[in-house]
Amino acid sequence: MLELDDIQSGVLRPRPSPYVATYILLRIDDRSAGRELMRRLGSAVTAAAHPSSPTSDCSLSVALTYHGLEALGVPRDSLDTFAWEFRQGMAARAKALGDDGESSPEHWEPPLGTSDVHVVLTALSPDQVQLEAALERARKALSELGGITAIWRQDCHALSTGKEPFGFKDGISHPAVEGSGIPGSNPHEEPLKAGEFVLGYPDETGGVSPRPQPDVLGRNGTYVAFRKLHQRVATFRQYLKNTASSPEDEELMAAKMMGRWRSGAPLALCPHHDAPDLGADASRNNDFHFADDPTGYKTPPASHVRRANPRDASVAGVVRLHRMIRRGTAYGPELPEGVIEDDGADRGLMFAFIGAHLGRQFEFVQAEWVNGGDFLGLGDAKDPVAGANDGTGVFSFPKRPIPRRLQGLPRFVITRGGEYCFMPGLRALRWLAELRT
Repeated sequence: MLELDDIQSGVLRPRPSPYVATYILLRIDDRSAGRELMRRLGSAVTAAAHPSSPTSDCSLSVALTYHGLEALGVPRDSLDTFAWEFRQGMAARAKALGDDGESSPEHWEPPLGTSDVHVVLTALSPDQVQLEAALERARKALSELGGITAIWRQDCHALSTGKEPFGFKDGISHPAVEGSGIPGSNPHEEPLKAGEFVLGYPDETGGVSPRPQPDVLGRNGTYVAFRKLHQRVATFRQYLKNTASSPEDEELMAAKMMGRWRSGAPLALCPHHDAPDLGADASRNNDFHFADDPTGYKTPPASHVRRANPRDASVAGVVRLHRMIRRGTAYGPELPEGVIEDDGADRGLMFAFIGAHLGRQFEFVQAEWVNGGDFLGLGDAKDPVAGANDGTGVFSFPKRPIPRRLQGLPRFVITRGGEYCFMPGLRALRWLAELRT
C-alpha cells in the first residue's frame, strides 16, 4: 500500500484543467534557516492522501537540488546514495539531453543550472484564488526567516484557448499508478508499479530501485526534472505555412507531426479529419493503441506523441520501463491566432518529469526517443516538434502512393534552463529539519 499521507501530492496528482501555477526558486544562505524552512514546509505542503477532497487539485510542493541538500548539511554518506544523474545536475547532462547550440547551459536563463538553486517551490491550482492560498502557505513558511533568498519566479497559466502555445490540447495523457487511487487516462494501459514513480516500492522490473539513505530520507520521495522550454510559435506557424499547399494541408501536417489534431483528437481514431468533440472527451481522447497501425498510416511512428509513449507498438526495448509522468504549464502571452511574425515575447512551457529513475525514464526518452530514431528504425531522425533539430531536420510519414517527406526542420523548442531535483516525503522533510551536523 502506498503511504499517501507521506507522499507529496505533486507526485501523483494530474494537473488540473484549467490551471494557474507559480514556480519559485530559493537559495539557502544559512544552514539553520534552511532546516527551519524544511520544518515549516513539512506542515505547508500537500500530501497525496484524500485524492477526492475539494482541495485536492490545489497543491504546494517542495523539491531540492543536490546543492540544496549540501546547503542543508546532509551527510556525505547520504549524498552519495542519490542517483548519479541527480548528483551531476541537469546542466552537466546537457549533451545527453540534446541541450546544445542555443539550448546549451551557457545560454540558460540565470540562475537556472547554477549552484545557487537550492529549493524549488511549486504551487498549482485550478484558479487564482486557490493559488494565492497555496502561495500564502509558502509566504508564511518564509516569513521572518533570514538566510533564505528567493532568486527566481515563473508564473504560469492556462491559455484562453485551453491549449499549449503551439495550439494543441495539452495534459491529456497520464498513467495510472498502483495504489494511488487515481485512474489513468488510457483504459488500455495497466496501472504501473508504484516503484516507477515513488521510491521504496517494487517497480516494473520486479525489484525495488535503490533509494537515498537513510530510509527515512529516501522512502516516498521521487526525482523531478524541471525544464523551462521556450516555444518558437511564429517559427512553427511559418514552417507549416511555407511547406503546406493549403490551410487544410497545414492542419494535416501539424497533426502528423504531433500525432494529434489541435483539438486533442488522436490520429489513431480519426486519421483524415479533426474531431473536436472527440478531442474534448476525456473518456475517449486517449483510448487507443498503436499496434494496429504498424506502418503509421494513421499515426506516424516519428510523430511526437508516438515517440514520447509508443504504447503497444513494436519498438526496441520495453516501453513500460520508460513510462513517465509529465506535466506542462504554459507561461508567457499568447501569440494571436494567425500571426506568423515573432513579437519577441518569451512564451512556452514549464515542463516537469516525475519518476524514480532519471536515467531510464527521463534521460532515456529524451536521448533515444525524442532526439534519436534507432528504436523505430529511423536512424538519427529527431522528434519533429520537440527534437533538437538544426534546420536540416527531416520528418517522413507514410502516405499512399508514396511517403511524404518534410525537410529543413528548424528547432521549434529551446531549453531556457532546468534543474534535477529530489522531492522528499513529508517525514523526510522533518528529518532534514532535524539535522544537527
